[in-house]
Amino acid sequence: MTRTCCAPAIVLSLILGVLAPPTIAAAASAAPVKAQSIASIDDRIRREMTEGGLVGVAAAIIVDGKVVWRGGYGLADRESGRAFTTDTVMNVASISKTFVGAAMMLAQEEGKLSIDADINTYLSFPVRNPNHPAQPITLRQIATHTSSITDRWPIYAARYHFGRNSPEPLAQFLQGYLAPGGADYSPASYLPAAPGTERDYSNIGAGLAGYIVERTTGQSLDTYTERRIFKPLGMNSTHWRLRPDSTAPDATLYIAQDGLAVAIQPYGVTTWPDGGVHTSVEDLSRFFIALLDRGKGPGGQVLRQPSADEMLRLQFTAASKPLNVDIAEKNSGLFWQTKFNTKYVGHGGSDPGLKTEMLATPDLRTGIVFFTNTSGAETEKAYFAILKALFEHAEALRQGHHE
Repeated sequence: MTRTCCAPAIVLSLILGVLAPPTIAAAASAAPVKAQSIASIDDRIRREMTEGGLVGVAAAIIVDGKVVWRGGYGLADRESGRAFTTDTVMNVASISKTFVGAAMMLAQEEGKLSIDADINTYLSFPVRNPNHPAQPITLRQIATHTSSITDRWPIYAARYHFGRNSPEPLAQFLQGYLAPGGADYSPASYLPAAPGTERDYSNIGAGLAGYIVERTTGQSLDTYTERRIFKPLGMNSTHWRLRPDSTAPDATLYIAQDGLAVAIQPYGVTTWPDGGVHTSVEDLSRFFIALLDRGKGPGGQVLRQPSADEMLRLQFTAASKPLNVDIAEKNSGLFWQTKFNTKYVGHGGSDPGLKTEMLATPDLRTGIVFFTNTSGAETEKAYFAILKALFEHAEALRQGHHE
């Protein structure tokens, strides 16, 4: 989406208000960090927020399975003056897909599904690429974005519902989009390429994966992930979709344009498994630590080690990869991928009014969780500068952790 005459800097200051004091803490197990280092990261983040028009930011740094630094800056809601902290809840967009991946692996552990089986085994309507009708589509292909299911943007964009959750059931949309005779069906819902041969990022495919978890477990994805992931990890603020009656309101989302930060309505998406998780930096850090520690949570294994390993394993090799992928630039686990070429692994999220990252170094020893409730072209430079600053600070903390 595109957003834009130029407003003086003083207007930006008035719109954003005075930045709320940063909330910063270090885990008790971490080595002491020099005050100069903390001041440096604090100053860099606040400076970039002001220059880029970011209303609120929160982040955490993980080293060897522990949160060693956390910080919240700016505002979760400008009108009320509510501070943005690491406990602030907001939509995390496509990071939600990692929860679908974990749920998919849990269902496989229970014998409910196989990620390498024909997905039509689990569906009441047929899903086949009409260009290759004899070739089945699998969950592994969906989770590596090689299923040949593709997002037709006008159809997908029309499923954003501002001010409410989607009134259209997920199953109804999926059948209408993917099955012949459906209301939104077209052969263009699939690539000309055969399943498994090309990579094409598909939100609708992720929605289908979430629906298959529901079909095979006999539970809604909300209920299943609450029982198997959120509660065992102590993710008490985490949920799917909008909850208007919640006692802990989400962060307000903003679009930066012409030096202003314009609040937008909260929204839901019909294919909600692809981006509908609402969580906090604190809660998401718990999930991230479990993934990085081979599925182990504070109370034991949330995912069995082989399942966690397979989810995070980069699936493409020089001998077996999509035709349009250079593995020096892109690789994929199961709803998990390399980012910034192959410098980091994990997942990010981007939607109107927000950007999020959950990224780790390839050795999985250092991780970053990063939220902002502001999006727009004007924010991009600041966003990436803050991400860079966080990883630099993480490296300093990691070195100090082992001194």
